[in-house]
Amino acid sequence: MGILSGNPTDEPMHYGEVFGTWSFLSASKGLVAGYQTFLNHVGDKDLHKLVQETIEQCQQEMKGVEKLLKENGVALPPTPPERPEACLDDIPVGARVQDPEVAAAISLDIAAGLVACSQLIGQSIREDIAAMFGQIHMQKVALGGKFLRLNKEKGWLVPPPLHKSKNTDC
Repeated sequence: MGILSGNPTDEPMHYGEVFGTWSFLSASKGLVAGYQTFLNHVGDKDLHKLVQETIEQCQQEMKGVEKLLKENGVALPPTPPERPEACLDDIPVGARVQDPEVAAAISLDIAAGLVACSQLIGQSIREDIAAMFGQIHMQKVALGGKFLRLNKEKGWLVPPPLHKSKNTDC
């Protein structure tokens, strides 16, 4: 029997797990505050619903990570204040974040979150932490698919130039 072969929750977190989970939580808290602000700028009803779903998913993920850090005696990162609701019409047109920009920004954040989850899964020696971030990863994949579909349906997705092979003999 090895040194770390018992109940994973009884095992100490290593420094990489602590830093990775703390950083993930800190970033998630900032993203939620930003997404709450985005809600004030969104005019499209489908996007508004998806941004709300994103906030709820982030908050759910944060609960699990906070619980893990607390159980392991790690101080939590600060939480930004909740953002107030505002009327879209009260925001000057030139100061508004446009719907395609909101969708693109959140899509980018989801992609970065997938990388962060993968990194945490790969560096974890505690199975419970790897499993937690495996679950979060799968949820982000599903949410990313919803944003991709929405971006396509609304015509907001700008694809890069398509590559066609010059060699058509093969």
